[in-house]
Amino acid sequence: MNESNNGVADSLVLGIGKSGIAVARYLAERIGTGDVASVTLAESGDNEVMRATATQLEHLGVRVLLGAESVDGHYELCVTSPGIPPYSPLRVSAAENSDRIMSEIEFAYECTGKPWVAITGTNGKTTTTSLVAHLLRAGGIAAEAVGNIGFVATEAMQREDLEIMVAEVSSFQMSLIEQFHPQVAVLLNITPDHINYHGSLEAYAADKTRVFENMDDGDLAVIDVDDPGSAPYAEALEARGVPVARVSRTVGHPGGATVVDGYLTLETQGGPVRLVRPDELLIRGQHNVSNALAAAVAAHALGVDPVDLREGLKTFAPIEHRLEPAGAVGGVDWYNDSKATNPDAVFQALRAFEGRDLIVLLGGRNKDNDFRSLAEQVAKSAKAAVLFGESRHEFAAAFAGVDLRTVDAVTLRDAVEAAASLAVAGDVVVLSPACASFDEFTCFEHRGDEFKRYVAELAGEAR
Repeated sequence: MNESNNGVADSLVLGIGKSGIAVARYLAERIGTGDVASVTLAESGDNEVMRATATQLEHLGVRVLLGAESVDGHYELCVTSPGIPPYSPLRVSAAENSDRIMSEIEFAYECTGKPWVAITGTNGKTTTTSLVAHLLRAGGIAAEAVGNIGFVATEAMQREDLEIMVAEVSSFQMSLIEQFHPQVAVLLNITPDHINYHGSLEAYAADKTRVFENMDDGDLAVIDVDDPGSAPYAEALEARGVPVARVSRTVGHPGGATVVDGYLTLETQGGPVRLVRPDELLIRGQHNVSNALAAAVAAHALGVDPVDLREGLKTFAPIEHRLEPAGAVGGVDWYNDSKATNPDAVFQALRAFEGRDLIVLLGGRNKDNDFRSLAEQVAKSAKAAVLFGESRHEFAAAFAGVDLRTVDAVTLRDAVEAAASLAVAGDVVVLSPACASFDEFTCFEHRGDEFKRYVAELAGEAR
C-alpha cells in the first residue's frame, strides 16, 4: 500500500478468482516487511481447482479458507472480488471484521503512482477500454488494459515500463472505492443491468458514476450525451468544476467529438479535426462509432496526436466475444456476442446487422431484466429467435404476444443446431444472449468459446 496507509496489516482477500489470487500473491510477497503481517484468503466455494490454487498460495504463506461462509479475527484491510454480492454471508462477515473493505481496483490504485484512465458504462466498456489502450500505444505511450479486461490491475501495475493504466471498471468495483482518482474517466451509457446485485437502477447508476467521485478541475470526464442515462451527468460534473468532453454521433460540442460530413471528428479549440470514416473502422455498428469517438477524445487528452489516432482507429480489430466473427458456414455468417449479457447490448447487436436476415440466440441466466421490450425489438429486426438455457421460458413468455418465429432449445449446443437448421445462405446468426452465462458456463468467455467451437464443428460437417 502507499504511504498514506501506515502500519502492519493483517490482510483479508475474498475470492479465489484472478483478482483475488493476484492480490493474495502481492501481499504475501510483503509479509514480514513491515507493511503486511499476515494474509488470509476466504472463498465460499470448494472444488478441486480451488484446492490446487489454495495449495500454491499456502506455500507463499497465505492462509486459505475454502467453503467459508464467515471469517473470524480482525483485519486492517479486506480486498474483495467484485463477484461477491454485498449481502452474501461471507462479505457481511468480512465487513464486520475489517477496518477497510475495498475492490481490487481501489487496492491497485493505492499501490501505484501511475496515472489511470477509467472507462465505465453498461455496454461498450471492453471495446472502449481496449481501444483507448490501443490508441495510446499507437501514440507511443506504454498502456495496458486492466480491470474487467486483460490483466488484473494488481499484476499490471508492477510492470516498470507501463506508463498509463487503462481500466474497465464495473459498478461492483466502484461501489468500494475511497481514493480512486482517474485522470480521464469515460461514461458511455447507463441502462438497466445487475439489478439483482444493486437492488435498483438508481443504486446501480449511483455506484457506476462513483468513477467521477474524486475528480477535479485538472481532470477530464468524457460522456456520451446521446445516451439518456449518462447525459445528465455532464452538467452535474461541470457544476462541480470538472471539465467535461461531450461525445455524440449527431451533435458537435466544443472539446468533444462527433461525426461531421461522414468523418469521426474531434471538436478541438483550434477547430474540427477529421479522423476516419465509420466504414474505415473494423468494429461494426453505430454503437462502436460512439465508442470510437469516446476513445479518441480520451487518448487525445492524454497526448496522442491526430495522425496516430487515425492509424489506431483503422487498425483496431474486434475484441473477443463482442460481435466477433465466428465463421461462415454455407453462406451463413455467425457472430459471437457472448458479452451481451443485458437487453441493451442486444439492441446494439440488432442495429449492427440492419438490412440482413438475422437469427438471434437468446438465453442464459436472467439478471432480473424484463424481456418484453427486447422481444418487440427482436421481432422488428430478426427473422427468428432461438431461446435456450435457464431463462428460455421467461423469453418464451415475453415473445408470446409477438409475431416472430421462436424455437426452444435446452442448451447452447441445441440452440446452435436449431439456428443452423433455420438459416439459409445470406443470413446472419448471432449469439447475443441478454443474460449471464452461469446456468451452463463458468463465464461469458467460456460460453463464447464453446459457441465458436460449435460453429467450427458445423463448418467441418459442411465440408
